[in-house]
Formats: sequence, structure tokens, C-alpha cells
Amino acid sequence: MKRVLAVLAAVAVLATALTAAMVWQLTRDHEPALPEISAYSRGESTRVGPYQFCDVIDPTDCMPAGQQGELEVDERDPVQLSVPSAIAEAPWRLLQVYEDPANTTESLFRPETRLAVTIPTVDPQRGRLTGIAVQLVTLVQDEAGEVFEIPHAEWSIRMVWR
Repeated sequence: MKRVLAVLAAVAVLATALTAAMVWQLTRDHEPALPEISAYSRGESTRVGPYQFCDVIDPTDCMPAGQQGELEVDERDPVQLSVPSAIAEAPWRLLQVYEDPANTTESLFRPETRLAVTIPTVDPQRGRLTGIAVQLVTLVQDEAGEVFEIPHAEWSIRMVWR
């Protein structure tokens, strides 16, 4: 009986050690995943990571540029934009770009107020929507003492018209 208990104890210790080693191997050298936004229209969706992602304290310290997402759209179906709580917990800005970039609109959302936005693909005054961008902004001060916002993170989706 003592021999059986000793063998079971040895198996339990070995299984625990192997599990710990496997967890360590799977989690080492892994950076936390960056947030992704998603957009949906016409029964299709796209998820995209940041196009630009910089350090909040040093906005010149940026990761290499990411990819711009694409979403196929038409004039009937709006775009449903969703942002994760990792973005929505901070003030975030939505840019809507139209055929004439001078018609770009900007909306600022306060922390923890919005996880989703519905965006029409055609605006009567601005024309067709050509892209959207979600930005996290940082306040910076220049040498003259002026304070202004710059984006330290941006997610971008281009609209592809059918």
C-alpha cells in the first residue's frame, strides 16, 4: 500500500512539474495582445489591430506600422463599429473620412460611454464614406507652452465600394 501511494505521489509531482513547465513555455516572451476594433456591414465583418501604436509617455516610441483594414460596403447598409473596453475605457476619437477629405468628421467619446457606433455609408452633404479611424489621444506640450492632442494609437479601416 505504501508503495502504491509513493508511486501516485511521484506521478502527481511529475504531472504538476510538467504542467508548470508547459504553462511557462507558452507564456514566456509573449507580449500582451494589442486591442482590435471590428466593423460589420452587409453580413461581413473585419477585425483589425492598430495601424499605429506608440508609448503614451513618449509618443515618438512607436511600434512598426500595422495594416489598414478593409470592409466592403454599399449605400444601403451602415457600418457597425465596435471597440473593445481596452479602448473605450479612455477618451477615444472617431474620424469619418469622405470622398473629399476636407469633409472629414470627428467625434470624441468620453471614457466608458461607448463601445459601438453606427455609421451611415453615405452622407447627403459629404458623399460616400471612404474610411474610418479610431484614435487614442495624448495631451502634449510644445516648447512654447501650447498644449494640444496627438494620437498615440490609431486603428484604420478603408471602405471598399461594391
